Amino acid sequence: MAGADTPSPLISSRADLIEAMERGAKPADQWRIGTEHEKHVFHTNPLRPVAYEGEQGIRALLAGIEKETGWHPFYDGENPIGLRNDEIAGGISLEPGGQFELSGSPMADLHGTAAELSEHMRVTKKVAAPLDIHFLGLGVTPLWAVDEIKAMPKSRYGIMTKYMAETGTLGTSMMYRSATVQTNLDFSDEADMVKKLRVSLALQPVATALFANSPFANGRETGYLSFRSEIWRNTDDNRTGMLPFVFEEGFGFEQYADYALDVPMYFVIRDHKYVNVAGESFRDFLDGRLPQLPGEKPTVKDWEDHLSTLFPEVRLKQFLEMRGADMGDEAHVVALSAFWTGLLYDDISLEAAWELVRNWTDEDREHLRREVPRLGLATPFDRSSIFDVAAQAVGIAEAGLVRRNRLNAAGQDETIYLAPLEETVRTGKSPAERWLEKFHGEWGGDVTPIFTEAEL
Repeated sequence: MAGADTPSPLISSRADLIEAMERGAKPADQWRIGTEHEKHVFHTNPLRPVAYEGEQGIRALLAGIEKETGWHPFYDGENPIGLRNDEIAGGISLEPGGQFELSGSPMADLHGTAAELSEHMRVTKKVAAPLDIHFLGLGVTPLWAVDEIKAMPKSRYGIMTKYMAETGTLGTSMMYRSATVQTNLDFSDEADMVKKLRVSLALQPVATALFANSPFANGRETGYLSFRSEIWRNTDDNRTGMLPFVFEEGFGFEQYADYALDVPMYFVIRDHKYVNVAGESFRDFLDGRLPQLPGEKPTVKDWEDHLSTLFPEVRLKQFLEMRGADMGDEAHVVALSAFWTGLLYDDISLEAAWELVRNWTDEDREHLRREVPRLGLATPFDRSSIFDVAAQAVGIAEAGLVRRNRLNAAGQDETIYLAPLEETVRTGKSPAERWLEKFHGEWGGDVTPIFTEAEL
């Protein structure tokens, strides 16, 4: 919960750093699927971004959803900045530019994920309609520059905005103009975590290519199929990227902790307020040498907060977060979770996926990370293109979902949620390429029709 001080013990040893991640391990029958997605918000009369305050603002949207659902608000100072369902994990939060995020509850199967998303959109659109608030399923807002987008009143984002402006070249675009869909998955122990992290890191550019859905910015074509992914490449090298050390012999929780210790800090929460420690060292914090909090040492909660400010293509906390996909329509939101669940939650599929990527080098993975945002499925790779790898990966995921054999009331298994990816493989065209065809054809070089056609 943003802005909250959670009682937490002081870190007493290096083991506490490792345990903060290790305690996420659980047996396979307790594995769950978490799906998070961010929606751009806009008004149509006239077409413009949505501010926080005002009768038609984000604050009014949160209040309406609170009334409709009974969920409880949480605050940054006096400002409600999200809603929490106290009965089950999950809730609504705000990204820096007002992107409206659902952090879905941990679900046993993809049918639960799809039902939760459908209900969330039903309620959200019902409340939003009288406010002339609409939602856009794209990886980057196609029209407005960063300085045209209204900032949300979240203290951590004030700290991050200043730091991002000094680090990388597109960090503020990441904060205010981008939107993603993310899948969170469990692991059983350290060895299982390592294998899943390696597979998902290697295949993350493949997911980027399959879900590429951000070809426009500033009212024009960007030259990228996933401009959101390119934005991340130019955000902050200290906390983003493909983590080559993960593929080194002996990698485990301890090595990830060492990586996290060397990532500069953003903030520490004290007395319900964010203390700006941007650029400081967590190692110095461990020694009580943080200039802003002299003599004070960190709690386990401070470490967990710090872990949440790392932004690699796959992030390790008490679960694994798949971070490579652009936001899309509702079908693509669930398809991302279907893709990763099929690959990682079936032993045969996980092994097949590992065989697919195990011989890739650091240079191979960096080549894909560098070229996929621009070229997508056409990215040259291994005497062909990444399309061939993507088609195989979708097939492996489908087989994994078949073996899971989780059926809905109609007797359908979870493979029904791969339909958007099967269409992409059949046509060879990502969502971004389909938008570009319209842009150069029936739209006549005007991006504004996408606010209608990509509206959720």
